[in-house]
Amino acid sequence: MRRVAVGSLVMMLALVGCEDEFIFGVDAPAAPVDVEASYYAGVVTVTWGLAAAWNGEAFRVYSRRVTDVDYFLIAEVTSCASGLCSYEDANVLEGQTYEYYVSAVDSYSGIETASDYSVEVSVPAAVGPPAPNAFRVIALDNANYLAWGDGSREAGDFSHYKVYLNNGSGTEFLLGETDSEGFLDLLAENGATYSYFATAVDTDGHESSASLTAQGTPRPDFHGEWLYDHFGQPALSGFRFSEDENTTPILSGTSFDRHFRLEVDAQGWWLVPGPQSAIYPVSFETTSLKCDVAADAACTDVTSAPTSGYVTADMPLATQASYVLRVIGNDGEIHYGVIRPDLLGYDQDDNALMIFDWAYQVQAGNPDLVVAVGR
Repeated sequence: MRRVAVGSLVMMLALVGCEDEFIFGVDAPAAPVDVEASYYAGVVTVTWGLAAAWNGEAFRVYSRRVTDVDYFLIAEVTSCASGLCSYEDANVLEGQTYEYYVSAVDSYSGIETASDYSVEVSVPAAVGPPAPNAFRVIALDNANYLAWGDGSREAGDFSHYKVYLNNGSGTEFLLGETDSEGFLDLLAENGATYSYFATAVDTDGHESSASLTAQGTPRPDFHGEWLYDHFGQPALSGFRFSEDENTTPILSGTSFDRHFRLEVDAQGWWLVPGPQSAIYPVSFETTSLKCDVAADAACTDVTSAPTSGYVTADMPLATQASYVLRVIGNDGEIHYGVIRPDLLGYDQDDNALMIFDWAYQVQAGNPDLVVAVGR
């Protein structure tokens, strides 16, 4: 923003009654102060403050392109909020530079007092970043997790993303904004299908075209559990294998009853066994948590837990792998469970989380990981 001197004040005398009667000695209104202007998302916003001697006068906003000779009246503003006045000028063209000044006007006498200077704003070309790539939806239990690639960050002026819900009838709703490649929709309900897309926004507020649209249908089962990083959300970082659908498996990361918790640091995501748990120190490369009768021939899973060799050390986590734990169940006996991370990422508030599937053998001492019960 550049300031330019406006020049001398123009005084206007109001004619009252007849041609020979004039009003003299009327005080001029106090000039607006702290005039500023900025551009964002196709709009120039002009703001100014109230002078100490302001007496309720209205304001007039004037504008011109720097290539024009004269200013034009573009708005009259009669109210301000909390001592700060503003006007949004959407009638601007990209590639043009505009000057603005504001005057206070006495509605009775017609006298105007202009601000001491005008402000200059350049309107950039309205070209947004590349659209978000590889957009996908992971259905959870009473939630959907949206994820996409980071291709939009190739733009040097990238700022953030906008996430939209499409209701299927052509109406789009803005769900929220985030600066990470992930968004957790906690308003989604089991049994309903939701359609989403995302856009990228640059520092000037220009929005990209939409990503591909993807759908998700939340459903209640042992797939799609999510857990937060203990250092970010400790109350939601602990997990205990559950034997029935009515018991929530999520608990505090400091709880003695946890079977494990999630920790995230500069080195990555970690599975940290609880006081009554141990983990097999080698992960298993799998394509699914459980391969059912309809799975294709290439499906691989963990059908049986090792019966020895467990350790209590922290285990680095990765996707496309399953991790087997040996834990103490509600009956005080040894049980086996398995988890398989589907995603290690961040939500819209930049909180680290893990989305994973899990299975638990409810029969004490049985290493077969066939009976999977979950929330």
